[in-house]
Amino acid sequence: MSFWAYMLHCNAGRFYVGHTDDLERRIAQHERGALPGFTRNYLPVELVRSQEFTTRAEAKEAERQIKGWRRDKKLALIRNDWDAISRLAKSKSSPSTSSGQTETGSRPQ
Repeated sequence: MSFWAYMLHCNAGRFYVGHTDDLERRIAQHERGALPGFTRNYLPVELVRSQEFTTRAEAKEAERQIKGWRRDKKLALIRNDWDAISRLAKSKSSPSTSSGQTETGSRPQ
């Protein structure tokens, strides 16, 4: 069985990070607004990142770690920009936020 950590880009430039054992079903639930909470309040949502793991514990740990990242580091992850992720990991002067708005309000490329 596989487990997934995933990131959604939501309305108003916000991010949601979660984990699941059925990625397709969970994303469909988020897209329909079938799950109460954050993503229902910030529809529409778009899957921007997912990573497969062999255990639920690994997927939950990845979710916890990414939730603690600043917005710029999350955007670097979406771009697979490992140099930027490494550089940003070394500069921890700004507080972490789990979701924030894009400056332009546009979706990440």
